Amino acid sequence: MTASMDLPRHICSKARLSRDPRFDGRFFIAVLTSGVYCRSICPARTSNERNVIYFPTAAAAAEAGFRPCLRCRPESSPGTPAWLGTSATVSRALRLIGESALEDGGVDALAARLGIGARHLRRLFLRHLGATPMAVAKTRRLHFAKKLIDETNLPMGQIALSAGFGSVRRFNSAFRNTYNRTPTQIRKLAHLSSVLKENEYLFRLRFRPPFHWEALLAFLAPRATPGVEIVEDGCYRRTITLNGHSGNLAVSLEESGLALEVRISFPEPRWLFLIIERVRRMFDLGANPADIAARFGDDALLAKRLARMPGLRVPGCWDRFELAVRAILGQQVSVKGATTLAGRLVRMFGTPVTGSGPLTHLFPAPEVLAGADIARIGLPAKRAETIRALARAVADGRIVFKAVEDVDKLQQRLRELPGIGEWTLQYIAMRALGEPDAFPAGDLGLLRSAQAGNERELLARAEAWRPWRAYAAMYLWQANEPIAVAKEDGRSSSRRASARRHAISEDAVAIS
Repeated sequence: MTASMDLPRHICSKARLSRDPRFDGRFFIAVLTSGVYCRSICPARTSNERNVIYFPTAAAAAEAGFRPCLRCRPESSPGTPAWLGTSATVSRALRLIGESALEDGGVDALAARLGIGARHLRRLFLRHLGATPMAVAKTRRLHFAKKLIDETNLPMGQIALSAGFGSVRRFNSAFRNTYNRTPTQIRKLAHLSSVLKENEYLFRLRFRPPFHWEALLAFLAPRATPGVEIVEDGCYRRTITLNGHSGNLAVSLEESGLALEVRISFPEPRWLFLIIERVRRMFDLGANPADIAARFGDDALLAKRLARMPGLRVPGCWDRFELAVRAILGQQVSVKGATTLAGRLVRMFGTPVTGSGPLTHLFPAPEVLAGADIARIGLPAKRAETIRALARAVADGRIVFKAVEDVDKLQQRLRELPGIGEWTLQYIAMRALGEPDAFPAGDLGLLRSAQAGNERELLARAEAWRPWRAYAAMYLWQANEPIAVAKEDGRSSSRRASARRHAISEDAVAIS
């Protein structure tokens, strides 16, 4: 018996027996004799095949009555990719659930935002994920609470609030029903490796190898907004703001090469779940490199690039409005020029912060830029007006970047603004909305790297790369970058990066 979405039972069996980390989170193993469900890499003694059931998600295993394994900790798995074997509706719903869309109105309100009935949404979830939307959300809350118990010193009351349980009583009941232990008993089993300062937190977020960390940093470094972001010593750092509170985070590759180490400094722990969800999207931790490699492995244009840089990710962003502004700043200029403009914008209109070293500002809010004299930073008047128009639309609610339920509708609203063309739309969809098939075909860097004569020719060539065209774009953009070569376990050997940068890169695109 198997409920796995895309993997037949014999594949799941081989992955389970080999403990192949590439399959971590793609399915879960329920053991009939013990009543627990595990990750494919669980170090426990291997059970007989006749005593296991395979499930597509942790929520599906939990709904079937199995409890999480305390040894392999299913809450630490990379998670099931939102786009893997699911319909577009389910993918959008999962993205919204990750942004707490079920908190207001439940499944009925979520279904209404997606333009379908609640009963149909439940059917889609059961078909693709093996669990209802509420079960998926409940499992996510429970797993995050377990992570907070294991990896932080937060008191149980704050953990209950941070994980969205509403009350300590409900929190305790969920743990007793799921783990047959109280949260306090589970914490006694945890081995906290360090004691952090007040309002500081350390998390380890796993991914499916390979993960080319150096390539991702090489992409982010020249695009880091001065004062807001910085890449140094193998670490990405930035200031953050969420629901009226501000702080900062730092992300680096763990020594094992199999997880990212995320250090968060934030005064309000109740928003840690949303912060971690954003970090997962920022670094594309739900990606499945095996599926992407299978699509590109025989492609004459991409195969060599794939072999040289396995596990390339599509970097996301912390704030979608910020990324959209950065995309507009990058029109018709080089990456270096756009970064200079972004730094000026932050110094003039951003909110100063203290105690963060080179991180000195929060990115300007839409309400601030809506009426600002943006041309003062050295920007052409038309492009300054594009940013103001975008900021006004976000400030008055005509464009909502938070919890996007329909990418096409959002793109249509953006298209109505002056100075927003197809490249900008595709770049925003790719990096801000996490659309794996977004593809800015008019980009000069892509055209040059693919040796395509025009946009139409490149689009025709890119049909073979669906539904992973965003990843193909990353391989084409970074084709000639002198980036370190990744080892199989995710760690990388170092090479000295060239200081020379192309004068025209993927940001050098004419405005439509």
